[in-house]
Amino acid sequence: MELLVTDARLRDGRVVDRAVADGRVRIHPRGEAAPAPAGGTASLPGGVRVLAAEGRLVTESAVDCHLHLDKVHTLDRVGDTALAAYTGGDMGAAMTSIELASAVKTGYGREQALPQIRRALTEAVRHGTLHLQAFVDVDTAAGLEGLHAVNAARAEFADVLDVRIVAFPQDGVVRDPGAAELCEEALTAGADVVGGIPWIEHTDADAARHVEWACALAARLGKRVAMLVDDAGDAGLRTTELLATAMIERGLVGRGVACHARALALYPQPTLLRLAGLAARAGLGFVSDPHTGPLHLPVGLFQQLGIPVALGQDDIEDAYYPFGRDNLWEVAFLAAHLLEFRTGPAQQKLLDLVTTDAARVLGIEGHRLADGAAANFVVHDAERMVDLLRRHAAPRWVVSRGRVVAETTTVTVFPAADAPPIM
Repeated sequence: MELLVTDARLRDGRVVDRAVADGRVRIHPRGEAAPAPAGGTASLPGGVRVLAAEGRLVTESAVDCHLHLDKVHTLDRVGDTALAAYTGGDMGAAMTSIELASAVKTGYGREQALPQIRRALTEAVRHGTLHLQAFVDVDTAAGLEGLHAVNAARAEFADVLDVRIVAFPQDGVVRDPGAAELCEEALTAGADVVGGIPWIEHTDADAARHVEWACALAARLGKRVAMLVDDAGDAGLRTTELLATAMIERGLVGRGVACHARALALYPQPTLLRLAGLAARAGLGFVSDPHTGPLHLPVGLFQQLGIPVALGQDDIEDAYYPFGRDNLWEVAFLAAHLLEFRTGPAQQKLLDLVTTDAARVLGIEGHRLADGAAANFVVHDAERMVDLLRRHAAPRWVVSRGRVVAETTTVTVFPAADAPPIM
């Protein structure tokens, strides 16, 4: 045993002890593994560290299925014009916003990007996000600069955080000749997933070519595919359907992720259910980021239908969203309002959307609180689910691969009434 968490409260209310050995978890009845320390942390013989959870809620670590990591903290470089276009009205100007946001790539280099990427990954670990799918622009404007920066940061955090890189042709592949070749180069230089954004192309035929290119490349290289689909206020967009169909035809069943799919909010119910059936056949997972745009995927319906769906951070202070810190508990809190997930059972589903269901979307095995599971979990500074979501604070302890990698404490002092004010 290398680590012991005593008096840990599971989601079903049970209070247990969690022992960690060789990066795996073993669950013991309360008090069986060792006496609980008086508070905080202690040690057992052999250097075993003991964390006294004292009834705090313990959950799986967070999984972020969608983050544009190369562009974090760049809003000050492009201003609010693209942000206003993307979030305004019914998202009719979504394509315009992407075109405006491309200004951030002027003079873009890994030297400027790397400190901001480090900052974002540090916040991710602090808030217990230990798996992350990072979209990185690969196109003729940015080249591979973003990839090199994210690759360097990933190496620095490799012993704590799992970062999966998506080679993402943000400006299209038909619209941007040369982007396809750069994406293939990126996949030999460290990228893990073939990306796409087919709706950005100028015609339906070009969108179909975009999807076919990506799925053919993924099948040839044995990769997964992840695309931003139907991310605008247009019910005529059908690139989610194109992706699911191509996955089936190319033997990629269960190896694809569709992000946003905002236009599905405008589909008639029969059309939406037909698409859901096709997505189920393709094993297509979905990621919704309802806080970054006024339309969003019908998350509750997809959960009811058993389709893998998750929440993601999407953006951190960039041209599309001015906030964010890769805190998935905060993302879940926002989604509670935007998706109308407020009851006790709905709160449990919210937690699934950023932990176990999110892991399912990315094909991560064994991400659960169970005997023999990988020791990636957090001890929250809350005993109840409602408090976890209400506060969406950094966890008391974050455990990655069996090691404590982050600890957060908060202290508030109320001076006596007759004490001088604190300046």
